[in-house]
Amino acid sequence: MKRLNNIFLIGPMGAGKSTIGRQLAEALSFRFEDSDHEIQRRTGVDISTIFEYEGEEGFRNREQQAIADLTNQEGIVLATGGGAILREVSRQNLAARGVVIYLHCSPEQQFSRTNRDRNRPLLQTEDPLERLRQLMDEREPLYRQVADLVVSTEKRGTASVVKEIRRRLETELS
Repeated sequence: MKRLNNIFLIGPMGAGKSTIGRQLAEALSFRFEDSDHEIQRRTGVDISTIFEYEGEEGFRNREQQAIADLTNQEGIVLATGGGAILREVSRQNLAARGVVIYLHCSPEQQFSRTNRDRNRPLLQTEDPLERLRQLMDEREPLYRQVADLVVSTEKRGTASVVKEIRRRLETELS
């Protein structure tokens, strides 16, 4: 059995990782952390600026380091970026250091939740919905590979998802 010392939320952008993570951390009396916010804190600039100057590769290097550091903590709920699972070392750190929950939702749901957000560098394209579909095709197998639990956030409120996660943590992983 995995120890419930940390909970790591993975999944695509717009799945609700940050929103759900904050409420889940509060419900469990854990500390909430967000890998994207940690990267911004360390660099002093937003994610879009990192992408602009360092490209996706530079951002992924920073993300890998942030995830390595954050997953070494105890008693946290960590919301990761949508691409956090792209690096093997990050997948290993997530899987080895806590319970990994894949928050799943369709590209269409992601689009409805993110289409007005200009701070998503990977969506600054002609057809953001098609880009979300491509990202899901590439990343879905990696999300499932590392996940201990898969929870749908499709057309659901935060409280409902948090309640399901708490129930499943007690019944399936304890």
